[in-house]
Amino acid sequence: MGKTIKDLILITFFVIAITFFVWLPHLLGISNFWGLNFNNGFNTIYRNFDGLEYIIIAKTFYIPQAFALLPQSQSPIYFASHFPGYAIFIALIAPIFGFLKSMLVVSLLFTIASAIAFFFLVKDFKYSSQPLFLSFIFLILPARWLIVHSIGASEPIFIFFTIGALYFFMKFEQSKRFSDISIAALSGLFAQITRPPGILLFIALFLCVHYKFYLQSKIIGFKKAYLDHIKYFPLIFIPLGLLGIFYLYYQAYGDFFAYFHTGDNIHLSILPFQVFNKSQFWVGDIWLEDIVYIFLLGFLGGTILLKKRLYPMAFFVLTYLVASTMVIHRDISRYILPITPFILIAFEKVLTSKEFKIILPIILLIIYLYSQNFILQNVAPIPNISMFN
Repeated sequence: MGKTIKDLILITFFVIAITFFVWLPHLLGISNFWGLNFNNGFNTIYRNFDGLEYIIIAKTFYIPQAFALLPQSQSPIYFASHFPGYAIFIALIAPIFGFLKSMLVVSLLFTIASAIAFFFLVKDFKYSSQPLFLSFIFLILPARWLIVHSIGASEPIFIFFTIGALYFFMKFEQSKRFSDISIAALSGLFAQITRPPGILLFIALFLCVHYKFYLQSKIIGFKKAYLDHIKYFPLIFIPLGLLGIFYLYYQAYGDFFAYFHTGDNIHLSILPFQVFNKSQFWVGDIWLEDIVYIFLLGFLGGTILLKKRLYPMAFFVLTYLVASTMVIHRDISRYILPITPFILIAFEKVLTSKEFKIILPIILLIIYLYSQNFILQNVAPIPNISMFN
């Protein structure tokens, strides 16, 4: 058995083991673990936001009349803020596992796929001499990611396709094979139909292509540079995917722009950094210092990638962060999760250092307690979840 196969088996084991340890106190219904109460059992995992909302989409596929048949009180148009990618995968395997278990199985499978994609990104482009260890760190940092990939959430799918898009985009820059840019575009398309910020991936790659076109045209001339860069045209399928979602909404709701009419579920502002305004509905807090450090590490990481001339990742990180400055939500750490794999690559030297490995056991305990505390409180007020199956 080759070393790469062994590493992939270990990564799969890491994902399953980490998820199991997150689920364990809920499965056992422990009444007191480190002061935390798990008496509600595994239903807490099922009820964590926003998994059940994707089950509703999987059951209704945005048909307004179908929403009334399910145990929920939201207006049908509310669900237009949730893109269908995750719900499609839930619906595909629901005949085997049921909807509730499928919600978690999809998250688990795409977490494994994300970790493997990250491993190959680091290994194939030689971003670290320790791709396996960095892939383990990818599963626990940031701590918000550990929570998200242990419950029902669309981020594992989105992050997998985002990594895939950037991986094959960079492969294309080396090989100039049409198949590579086509896979990059297809990955970007799936990312787009999974979460609205998929359009930021397109914008980032568009800016990266044009920046390189500018540099190249000064060396080989405009015409040759243009002919070289026209090969990136399959990326247009990413925004076409967004238009496809909006057309789906037009068919379901009679409103092409239904996504923008979902009420306070669109957490955007024209002014940047309104997340530091306590009066905003989804903020309501003055203890926001952690967000300062999130932006600090994010912009620093993006700048490091730019300095290393890792332009596709740098443009994606910085584009995503600039857009995130307009987000008005206390949970900014969740919004920026798609850029964190590339931030880890930026800080690879620190994360694989001897000093970091020494403090890692302490960090693991901190992350675990933080995650369990969050999961216990982040539950939908739905007492009988069996109706969702």
